[in-house]
Parts: sequence; structure tokens; C-alpha cells
Amino acid sequence: MNICQPSIIIYEKKYQGQFEDYTDRLFRKTRLADQSSVLELVDDFSKQTIKKIRKDPAWELYDSFRNVYQDKIYPLYQSLSHTNDSLDRLYMQAQMAFEPEKTFYPDANFTLRVGYGQINGYEPRDAVKYLHQTTLEGIIEKDNPEIYDYRVPEKLKNLYKEKDFGRYEDNGTVPVCFLATNHTTGGNSGSPVINAEGHLIGVNFDRAWEGVMSDLMFNPEQCRNISLDIRYALFIIDKYAGAGYLLDEMSIVE
Repeated sequence: MNICQPSIIIYEKKYQGQFEDYTDRLFRKTRLADQSSVLELVDDFSKQTIKKIRKDPAWELYDSFRNVYQDKIYPLYQSLSHTNDSLDRLYMQAQMAFEPEKTFYPDANFTLRVGYGQINGYEPRDAVKYLHQTTLEGIIEKDNPEIYDYRVPEKLKNLYKEKDFGRYEDNGTVPVCFLATNHTTGGNSGSPVINAEGHLIGVNFDRAWEGVMSDLMFNPEQCRNISLDIRYALFIIDKYAGAGYLLDEMSIVE
């Protein structure tokens, strides 16, 4: 059985490996690349709809990738993950034997993790220094209409030009992100960042590039977590999205 049926066979036989022709046909025939067409399918959903979707060229392509993943990739991934888990235990055992006086992180899986640190920048290499905070200026500087992730919405640019920052202004701008010395790991994204007085000041979402190895080796000079400043979140909710009424449900400390 060919697990790549039918889309890959169509690609190889009918189009002789001409990727552009196959792609043109897919977008021309599929009903899943157009919002109105998808909504029509959903609004009139039935068993016949399921049959139509399964014959759709976009679904056929997805299904072929899914089959490859389930039959070829995932079993290997599971096997490697199990092996890695076993090796992780041996690695930790070796570390504890080598440094019996050292305090190691406890296994915090499925438990509440609480980290603590200070807002602080860092110096990753010679003559390079990263400050602890980024601002709205940085977003405007990166504006590039040709790259989706760097395409700044016109309304946000207008707010910047007019300096319409409202109560979220700090030193003539709006804080966006900040660095801190907290240790963060996979699964921490979305964690609240709280100051010493228990106020929500940010949302953790990433770690600095030089600190991605911190699960295995924590370097306090370079390991930094990155958090969204709560003032920027409120600025977007209020001034950009026009949903200031949501702030009425919050207790905001200034």
C-alpha cells in the first residue's frame, strides 16, 4: 500500500514532477482556501459534505502528509523519545554523583512551577550589550510590509505617529517586552510575571537565544526569560483594539 496516496501519485504521474502545475491545480480546485466556500460547507454540513471534503485536493494533500507522519515519523519519534527519557535519567544520576553537594532542580512535571529573579539585561559576547527593555520604537523600526511577521498594522503606526499612548506611556513611549533572570522552559509560555507586591507586570513567552540551553546548563550571566510588558498588553486592548471596556473588569495599579 502506498501511504502517500492519492496526492503524491497525482503529483508524480499526472504532472511529471512539475510542482508549480500541481500547486496551481490544487488552489484552483480546492474549496478549503476560500473563507466563503468553507463557511458554505459548514453551514450545510452533512454526510455528503464529508465526502466532498475527502475528495478535495487540499484534503488529499493533508491526508497524505498525515499518513506519512503516523506510519513513518511518529513511531520513530516515540522510540527516540523513550530512549532519550532513559538517557536523561542516567545523565541526572551522573550529575548528582559528580556533584553530591549541589542543589538540583526538582522534577516539577505536572506541578506548579514558581521561579524568581530580577529584571536585567545581559552581555552575550564581547562589546555587545542587550538592555532590559524594548519599546514601541523597536516595533516601528522593524516594520516590513513584505514579511508577514514584521508587517505593522496601520492603526498601530498611526497611534505611534500621534503619540496616542494614553495612560500606558512611559518616558515618551510604550514599553513592549522586558528581560529577567528567571529560568523558563518548555510549557512556561503564558505564565504570569508578578512583582514583589503581587501585581501582574507581564506574561512570560520566551527565552533569550543564548539561554536556550538552560534546561541542561543554566548560565546566570546569559540565561534570560522574555516577557510581554503588561502595559503593552493593556495598550493594545484599549487604544488599538478599542476594547477598553474590558479594563473596567480589572483592578489596575498605577
